Amino acid sequence: MTYQNFSLNQLQDIDAAHHLHPFTDHKDLRGAGSRMITRADGPFIYDSEGKQILDGMAGLWCVNVGYGRHELAEAAYEQMKELPYYNSFFRCTTPTPVLLSKKLAEVAPAHINQVFYGSSGSEANDTALRLVRHYWALEGKPEKNIIISRHNAYHGSTVAGTSLGGMSAMQSQLGGAVPNIVHVMMPYAFELAEPGESDHDFGIRAAKAIEDAILEAGPENVAAFIGEPIMGAGGVKIPPASYWPEVQRICRKYDVLLMLDEVITGYGRTGAWFAAQSMGIEPDTITTAKALTSGYQPLSALLVGDRIASALVEKGGEFFHGYTYSGHPVACAVALANLEIIEKEGLIERVRDETGPYFNKALKERIEGHPIVGEVRSFGLMGAIEIVKDKESRARFPDEGTAAVAVRDHAIANGMMLRATGDTMILSPPLIWTRETIDLAIERIAKALDLAERDLRK
Repeated sequence: MTYQNFSLNQLQDIDAAHHLHPFTDHKDLRGAGSRMITRADGPFIYDSEGKQILDGMAGLWCVNVGYGRHELAEAAYEQMKELPYYNSFFRCTTPTPVLLSKKLAEVAPAHINQVFYGSSGSEANDTALRLVRHYWALEGKPEKNIIISRHNAYHGSTVAGTSLGGMSAMQSQLGGAVPNIVHVMMPYAFELAEPGESDHDFGIRAAKAIEDAILEAGPENVAAFIGEPIMGAGGVKIPPASYWPEVQRICRKYDVLLMLDEVITGYGRTGAWFAAQSMGIEPDTITTAKALTSGYQPLSALLVGDRIASALVEKGGEFFHGYTYSGHPVACAVALANLEIIEKEGLIERVRDETGPYFNKALKERIEGHPIVGEVRSFGLMGAIEIVKDKESRARFPDEGTAAVAVRDHAIANGMMLRATGDTMILSPPLIWTRETIDLAIERIAKALDLAERDLRK
């Protein structure tokens, strides 16, 4: 059975009858019908009607090497023929996770040398939470178990991931979060900076919110702070340069571990293997997934620093945690091939030296001046466009999110896949984008903004 035997309407009817989508209003979806993406190549995706769409989101922040990579399909096929699966329980392993762990230790910050595998970023953050609390118990401080996070953070959609995250709508549906997780302000100057406050001073103030939370709880009770280097799903919120050095100073002062969530920023997006290296952060754990395989296989890797790993080895005792697919041999084979492509084609250097700066310049010069754009910002190949009704006051259009959805819908209709988050448009394209691809994207985004403004001003 292949999909070519079915019409679009038939596939949509089957989808409506049997398929529950993530993060979806299913009543609304049933009325509209799903957009059916059937193939992809390079930077483009194609729907069932043959429409070509430039993918500005790299799938879901993940397809860093672009689509149609036969090397990755072949890596999966060869591994499946040799050994399709075996678990890493019972003192067993397989060759590909062993070799992948070595490779990740080579490209990670120098003090990070151990890896724990899962299948998604959500699972990796569950592992990070469990591991950090287990570490402090091994150190004889089980009471040191409070995790500090940020409002509007996204750390996955499992129970633990939702609890670590700071998205109120998700937490309200959870109906009871994992205990001992507190949230503080996010470093979002566009909305939270005070009149006349410099970026530097705002960054220091946002970091101080973490220190205040540590002091309120008591440093002896705080295990860690978790944060995305750049808040992705929350709207590509890029902190001022003063923020992370101050956060790191605070964590060290109070002996609080630093958990970095690089599910989105890892593997080249910021112009380095990890944003930790781009921003000079020295975390105790780094959560990664998505671009580890460029989305070709589900795989996550929690990178664990020497401080925590040494305690596991020296103190001993079983860590009662793991997944059926931890270190899946096929996924790890694809990851190894994917990292080889990133290195061989110099994609990280391209983002750092060429396309990242060009992307930033194009957004500033050709998009920021639009009448309904309040701000653009980018770091590497991550970008955000703030949609406003009035540029000077930064007042938004009525009904939060409506304006950004209007821009998104016009963009997709004109062959440009963007994502709307609240009143913000976000971009996270494949790292294979060139200057020419960026020019095409900017042209289509500008057209979408014009059409959306026409509709919104009515």
